[in-house]
Amino acid sequence: MRIITGDDIRSVCSWPFAVEALRTGHRLDPAELSDSLVENAGRRMLVRTAWVPGLASGVKAVTIYPDNPSATPPLPSVQGQVLLFDEARGHVVAVLEGVDLTAWKTAGDSALGASCLAREDVKTMLMVGAGSMARPLIEAHRSVRSSLDHVMIWNRSAPRAEELAASLGDAGIKAEIVSDLDEAVSRADLISTATMTKTPIIRGEALKPGVHLDLVGAFTPDMREADDQALKRGRLFVDSYATTIGHIGEIEIPLAAGTIQRDDIMGDMHDLVQGKAGRQSADDITVFKNGGGAHLDVMIAHAVHQALSAR
Repeated sequence: MRIITGDDIRSVCSWPFAVEALRTGHRLDPAELSDSLVENAGRRMLVRTAWVPGLASGVKAVTIYPDNPSATPPLPSVQGQVLLFDEARGHVVAVLEGVDLTAWKTAGDSALGASCLAREDVKTMLMVGAGSMARPLIEAHRSVRSSLDHVMIWNRSAPRAEELAASLGDAGIKAEIVSDLDEAVSRADLISTATMTKTPIIRGEALKPGVHLDLVGAFTPDMREADDQALKRGRLFVDSYATTIGHIGEIEIPLAAGTIQRDDIMGDMHDLVQGKAGRQSADDITVFKNGGGAHLDVMIAHAVHQALSAR
């Protein structure tokens, strides 16, 4: 069994590497998935298991402590580990640092969705939320759409937005802090949201034709980032039916209310990667719900383990 640290993961991972690992995994049959979520005083523990036939199986156990980044000393809001099992024989082949793997998996998932759905000529990205996932999401999206040359940042608290903008500027990325969310939404060609909100903050009537909306933050039954109008105006896709329908408020709340129907979800990542669904015109508003799932961790973990073993 190999212990794979964050440094090990970073030594082989890049955004093209992560996106391709996920693309390869979605060419296979859908994974078998099972999740467990427990909560205590606003803190959560999430255990996700997946079996990707022909690839590998795995378990990810993480805690989500929203106040950790502002504590003393600060810690990541998400912490945990991934166990990777040999698909043929069932033994553990690796234990991987979950925080680092989660960032590659989550942002890679959104980037793969954008590579299938976003217009080729997108130039302006709006990042809603300036937490730990903001920088990876920006970098991942720019890896699949090199035309993105301007990033707007909206965040409830100014200091984190300013810190993110400064770090992007140091990397040569043009960044702009915005305060009027609706106005920024109306200008964006690609929007990525990574917040903890339970009340929708992306208003569908502000979306311009042709925009791609990447919804990342909501991961519990009572969380939403986009309003009903956004889902009704857009062509709606999910990364996985199994991890979104019945689990995440972004999809489940409007389904239960009858605002959208199951048939309004036009495809999942398997459909997108295999060319069975996608954008149909330049003016389409595409909406992609990133629901995550241990199958994505398994795909990235397997690729990382293979790359390290080949050295």
